Amino acid sequence: MNQLLTIKCAEDILPKYRNTPIGLLLEFHNLHRPFAIYSEAQLLVGMCMDNRKHLHIPENFSYIIRSGGANLRYSEFKVSYAISVGKIKHIALIGHDNCGMVNLHSRKQEFIRGLVESAGWTAERAEEHFTNFAPMFEIGNAIEFVVSEAKRLRVKYPKITVAPLFYHVETNRLSIVEE
Repeated sequence: MNQLLTIKCAEDILPKYRNTPIGLLLEFHNLHRPFAIYSEAQLLVGMCMDNRKHLHIPENFSYIIRSGGANLRYSEFKVSYAISVGKIKHIALIGHDNCGMVNLHSRKQEFIRGLVESAGWTAERAEEHFTNFAPMFEIGNAIEFVVSEAKRLRVKYPKITVAPLFYHVETNRLSIVEE
């Protein structure tokens, strides 16, 4: 069972993330640590495209890939680029509460109607689009998904530290997902 660890002080950060870019991310965002100046990214953040989330971090501190549900399956070349060319050694995967990619099927009619009304699609084309792509982007439980995605990336990139984190939209705070 995965548990969310609240970060209220630096000592709340798990030892394996302390004094790493992941620990710094938590300190900058939750604890308002004063910003340092960075000329190169220190980590890669994978987070949902949801517009309600904003990280409090210094400029140039991280690469950020936003995708529905923090699903990086279809962004692996970008991940590989950040690791190989950007010399990144740490990845923070950030899921969040009230994610639209959870129970995606329940939004099928809204999705179709939105494409018909806003994009000028036919209902048939919009439904086919949903049917073809929704299964690739449905994440189920947001906490479980971010943990499974972290595990998947650890296998693919064994020398990289990957941390599953969770963003609370209402409080604008990050927690560590303890696996």
